[in-house]
Amino acid sequence: MKHFLRMLIQVCLYFYCKFLWRCMKFVMRKLTGRCELQRICYGTKPGASRTMKIETSLRDSKSKLLQTSVSVHPDAIEKTIDDIMELKKINPDINPQLGISLQACLLQIVGYRNLIADVEKLRREPYDSDNPQHEEMLLKLWEFLKPNTPLESRISKQWCEIGFQGDDPKTDFRGMGLLGLYNLQYFAERDATVAQQVLSDSVHPKCSKFSKIEWEKKKMDKAIGYSFAIVGINITDLAYNLLVSGALKTHFYNIAPEAPTLPHFQQTFCYLMHEFHKFWIEEDPMDIMEFNRVREKFRKRIIKQLQNPDMALCPHFAASEGLINM
Repeated sequence: MKHFLRMLIQVCLYFYCKFLWRCMKFVMRKLTGRCELQRICYGTKPGASRTMKIETSLRDSKSKLLQTSVSVHPDAIEKTIDDIMELKKINPDINPQLGISLQACLLQIVGYRNLIADVEKLRREPYDSDNPQHEEMLLKLWEFLKPNTPLESRISKQWCEIGFQGDDPKTDFRGMGLLGLYNLQYFAERDATVAQQVLSDSVHPKCSKFSKIEWEKKKMDKAIGYSFAIVGINITDLAYNLLVSGALKTHFYNIAPEAPTLPHFQQTFCYLMHEFHKFWIEEDPMDIMEFNRVREKFRKRIIKQLQNPDMALCPHFAASEGLINM
């Protein structure tokens, strides 16, 4: 009975708040002479703050046109803007900036949804050793990370040197499919110096809390390292979940002037990989069994950062050159 009453109260509060919100929108329109979309576009700076408000307004609208506008095909955005302006009785000649602002927001909103679909497609595609393209990407990964060390054979214990678990990396891509390989290769190719340094440090990590003398006194020769490739696949999982949950909207809406694309996602992976490496060194875990604890702490830190509407995770990260336009 108590549970039923609690649910009833929650339902009543929901409809009350929704009714109150609609009344406020009506009053604001009468007072300002502008609809909610106009007030957002004219009163909120470009970026995540504006786009997320526009997205919420469209999604929560009672108009079917506005609700479906967040999922139209990119080629239909311009016509959708015209339809919205007509529905809201807004003269585009008097309000030319509104159409431009709405178009920018819809490109980001629709682009984010399409990016999720593209990333999901890669995640679901398994690594196939019979596929020449997959094999070429894997071999390129080795070349980018170990340019001065030839790979003796495709099946080799050498793969452990860059952090795979066995002599054939294909088994390590099961969780994230091709997405893990795409991200690792992107990092190794686009930011080779940093990727090679992170790989080196993961094998021979630097200790942040003790000096070399103190470590020798404690009879420890180095801090705890980790498997570079396996951690890269794990960070790919983190980036994927941040994307699907919507947490990365803040970041992408601030860095992508139009639709965020797969390279934007890969560039974000590079940033997360680099930052996790520094975080791991700072945490100085006692052993590799602490990996999940450190990863969870890192995840919470990133999510907290993304709650800031002005946040851009990597506005000046090397791998993102040519992509970011604030």
